[in-house]
Amino acid sequence: MGFWDWLTGRSRRKRTEPVSAPRAPTEADILASLARVEAMLADGTAPSVVRSRVERIDRTIRQTLPKLPQLGWGSADAYAVVATATDYLPEAVGGYLRLPRDWANSRPIEGGKTALMILVDQLELLASTMTKMLDAANRADAEALIAHGRFLEAKFGHASTGGALDTGGSLPVPPEPPTDTPTGPRSTLDLE
Repeated sequence: MGFWDWLTGRSRRKRTEPVSAPRAPTEADILASLARVEAMLADGTAPSVVRSRVERIDRTIRQTLPKLPQLGWGSADAYAVVATATDYLPEAVGGYLRLPRDWANSRPIEGGKTALMILVDQLELLASTMTKMLDAANRADAEALIAHGRFLEAKFGHASTGGALDTGGSLPVPPEPPTDTPTGPRSTLDLE
C-alpha cells in the first residue's frame, strides 16, 4: 500500500470480484429435474390424483422443450417452462410429500382445504400454464407455415382454396356437351 492509497482510502475499500451469474439450465438439467420429481413419487405414497397431474405436467414440458427456441430462450414463456420444471413443480410436490400422508390428506390447513387439495390446485394451475406454453410454441410453428404459404403464393401465384365448400346456394351448371348435327345442307323436313 502506497501513501496515495492510504490518503485516498483505497486500502479500506473492499475489492470486489466480478460476480458471475448462474448459468441457465440446459435441456439436460430440465430433464434431470423432471426425473427427480418422478423419483419423489416412485414410492407410491402420493395419491393417484397427484401422480396423474404431475405426469400431465411432465409430458407437456417434455413436448415443449424442443420448441423453446420458438418461444425465445429469454422470454417469459420460456422462463415459465424452465422454472416449472426446475423449481415450481419440485417444490410443490416436495412440500406435500414432507407432510405425513394422513395429516396432509385430511386436516384442513387453509380456507378449509387440506394440503392435498392445495397441491391439486397448484398442479392444475401449473398444468394449464404449461398447456398455454405448448400452444404458444405450436402457434409459432403454425404462423411460420402460414407465412411460408403466403411467400409461395406471392412467388408462384394463387394457391388452391383447399377444397372449400360453397354452401351459399345452387351448384354451378356444367356446360352442355356438343351435339352431333349434320353439317350438310338442311332439308325442309328437318325444320318441321
